[in-house]
Amino acid sequence: MTTSAQNPATPAAAVVNFRTVDLRGQNLTLAGLRAAVPRAQGHTVADAEEKVLDIISDVRRRGFEALAELALRFDGVQQDHPLVPREALTSALEELDPSVRRALEESISRARRFADSQRPRNVDVQLGDGAVVSQNWVPVRRVGLYVPGGLAVYPSSVVMNVVPALAAGVGSIALASPPQKEFGGLPHPTILAAAALLGITEVYAIGGAQAVAAFAYGVAATETGPALEPVDVVTGPGNIYVATAKRLVKGVVGIDSEAGTTEIAILADATAQPRLVAADLISQAEHDPKAASVLITDSEELAAAVRAELDRQAEATKHSDRVRDALSGPQSGTVLVDSLEQGIAACDAYAAEHLEIMTADAPGVAARIRNAGAIFVGDFSPVSLGDYCAGSNHVLPTSGTAAFSSGLNVTTFLRAIQVVNYSRDALAEVSGHIVSLSGAEDLPAHGDAVTARFA
Repeated sequence: MTTSAQNPATPAAAVVNFRTVDLRGQNLTLAGLRAAVPRAQGHTVADAEEKVLDIISDVRRRGFEALAELALRFDGVQQDHPLVPREALTSALEELDPSVRRALEESISRARRFADSQRPRNVDVQLGDGAVVSQNWVPVRRVGLYVPGGLAVYPSSVVMNVVPALAAGVGSIALASPPQKEFGGLPHPTILAAAALLGITEVYAIGGAQAVAAFAYGVAATETGPALEPVDVVTGPGNIYVATAKRLVKGVVGIDSEAGTTEIAILADATAQPRLVAADLISQAEHDPKAASVLITDSEELAAAVRAELDRQAEATKHSDRVRDALSGPQSGTVLVDSLEQGIAACDAYAAEHLEIMTADAPGVAARIRNAGAIFVGDFSPVSLGDYCAGSNHVLPTSGTAAFSSGLNVTTFLRAIQVVNYSRDALAEVSGHIVSLSGAEDLPAHGDAVTARFA
């Protein structure tokens, strides 16, 4: 493997220092591929744990007092109680730009149609006369949904969190988003409007790891406002601190995935259009200076053309400084491979949050991918579509966790409960097997509990 921080063909004054990782001529194992692909250096979940543990401990110990101090420290907001008044939700919806409202309504409609199709059916299986085993899907009691609000505003994340929770039948939904000083300590009005549009009335002006802690452990009532009741599941994207907090409270509550700082990988061959590849890499880089944008290709010519497009487009985009930082970071770059076969292996090793396929046979290649939060097939399925209006969900696992985690969906908010209903005769039919197996495990009381029913 060779890596270069600067490509020989790139001018010294290049806008973007998009590095290259050359895997050609190598036969790497899965572990070798995972070590070779671009990843963030430092400022990982492990690095953030100490700070996040302190925040969680403080919120558990001091409740709303701690939340008020954290709002002042991180957001510059004086706060008596973080619960957003219902009239603020109503007025935000009334004042919402009509074009944004129409866009949100379309996004909600598409997300709802897809979510409604995801709910699994209950199953009853008769294993013999009087022997029935069932699996019933039941929604969790209460959920806490997090919507980020740092460098950008994400009403789309309100849609992505709320719609599958409603489709699952969750009865109690709370939502948190960071307080904004310029809006009187409330979350951004577009966030509030999106919540109101979906009928969510319990909204808190709480950001970051402290929101996750408040959801997981609850916060007692004070003279200034009511209690925040603990939830059963916490979902939603966020920065490294939100992802770390979700990891740390997992086990106290369920989580969707560690949906941290965004990332995109694009698997492309020589048929791909460099300007589209570059545009999509930039679209995710504008989220955060730590965002990851990775091109995986077997075409050195395409890689060079994409670098030139990145220089041109990054200079022209609104958030050019943020984009340059993200594209020039160690988490971003080009991975050169010998073939699409090796490219597919590299994609599975990387396990991207968003994976675009821009190849001659994009559907065929997409069908061979095992590890990705979401796959976007062909020139007309950009990640931006999934971010807003595809109908799919944009709350997806990051940092390689797509190898074992799924994106947010209806089953995130459901539990499968198995129900066993045997008659006397049905139990008698298998009682001898139960006695034999319990004896083999040296747990004779298990067998005794069965034979006692026939004594």
